[in-house]
Amino acid sequence: GFCDLGGRQGLLAQVEGRTSKAVTDWLTARPTAWREQVQAVAIDMCTVFKAAIRQALPHALLVVDHFHVVQLANRAVTEVRRRMTVTHRGRRGRATDPEWQQRNRPTKSAARMRAEHIDRLTDTLSNLPTKIGTPILTAWNAKEDLLDLLALARTRPDRETTARLPHRFYTRCANSDLPELHRLATTIETWWPEILAFLHTGITNAGSEGTNRVIKTVARDAYGFRNPENQRLRTHTATTRRHREHLNPA
Repeated sequence: GFCDLGGRQGLLAQVEGRTSKAVTDWLTARPTAWREQVQAVAIDMCTVFKAAIRQALPHALLVVDHFHVVQLANRAVTEVRRRMTVTHRGRRGRATDPEWQQRNRPTKSAARMRAEHIDRLTDTLSNLPTKIGTPILTAWNAKEDLLDLLALARTRPDRETTARLPHRFYTRCANSDLPELHRLATTIETWWPEILAFLHTGITNAGSEGTNRVIKTVARDAYGFRNPENQRLRTHTATTRRHREHLNPA
C-alpha cells in the first residue's frame, strides 16, 4: 500500500506482492514531476522496500518509523525472558513463575509506568535467581535506553545527545552475553541513518498502518471479496477522505 502521509489523498494505490519490483514498477510509472515532489518515505525495517525506494526515489529521505523499532526491542526482551525460563527451569513459563507474572511490564515504557510498578518489576527481577533475573533486567534496561533515544524525536536534538544515547545503548548490549541484544544492536546500527532521520523529522508511517487496519476491517465486514476491482473500490472509498461514503468507480 502506498499512502499519502503529508496530504489528504489517503491511500494512493495497492499493488500485489511485497517485492522490490512491485514497488519500483508502481513508482516508476508515476510522472517524473510527481516523483520529484516526494520529499520523504516512511517504511518499516524491510530491506526489500529500502532497496526499492533507493532505486526509484534516490533523492527522497528514508525514515524508519519508531513503532517498528520499539516492537523489535520488546520482542528481544520477550525472547530473553522465554529463553531464560526454558534454560534454567527446563520448561516454558507458568503462572506461578514470578517472571511470567511480570511478563507484560517489561514491554511497557518506564516513562508511562507508575513508580510503584517500576519498583515492583525491578524488585521481582532482582529477587529471582541471578541466572534468570539478571539477563531479563539487562534486556529491559537496553530497551529503555533505546526508548530514551527515540524520545528525542521532534525535540531538535543536538549532535552530542544523538551520539551519547546510542553509545549507551550499544555499550549495554555489547557488555551482555545475550545474543538477542547483540542482534538488536546490529539491526539498530544497520538502520541508524533512517532512525536518525526520524529523530530529526518526526515523520511516521502511522497513516499507512491505520490504512492497513481499515483495509482489513472492510474485508472482514464483507466476509471477503470475490471481485478484486470491487475490493479496490471499497478500500479506496474507505481510506480516502474526499471519496469516503461515495462509491464512485471513477
